[in-house]
Amino acid sequence: MKVKVINHSKNDLPKYETLFSAGMDIRANLGESVRLNPLERRLIPTGIFLEIPHGFECQVRPRSGLALKKGITVLNSPGTIDADYRGEIGVILINLSDEAFEVVNGERIAQLVFARVEQIEFERTENLSETERGAGAFGSTGIKN
Repeated sequence: MKVKVINHSKNDLPKYETLFSAGMDIRANLGESVRLNPLERRLIPTGIFLEIPHGFECQVRPRSGLALKKGITVLNSPGTIDADYRGEIGVILINLSDEAFEVVNGERIAQLVFARVEQIEFERTENLSETERGAGAFGSTGIKN
């Protein structure tokens, strides 16, 4: 699938870092570094604009290394970029560590995963089909009585 892209940053386009990667790393587009204090969140610009085909979304997900090593993650994870959005991609980062973190220009801050989506239409009813799980909620699967 081809996706039209505008790159207003001086960074490379998002790309897959390995042959079988599901996500493409996207980089911060900053004139000067941004300090993220503990529990602080900021919208980080990327300089990237996409034209996502109808029937797809682009998910913005955390980078596992940044999360594990520095406690930096994407706040609304996964964030969704809709097919009709044409603005700049921004990444909402949050610092969940107890130390400040500097986001610098060109740093890989998140990954983009493209996925098919379907739009649905609700059909009102008074009954739903029966399943083994039924109305079992959080933590109910895998429990043996």
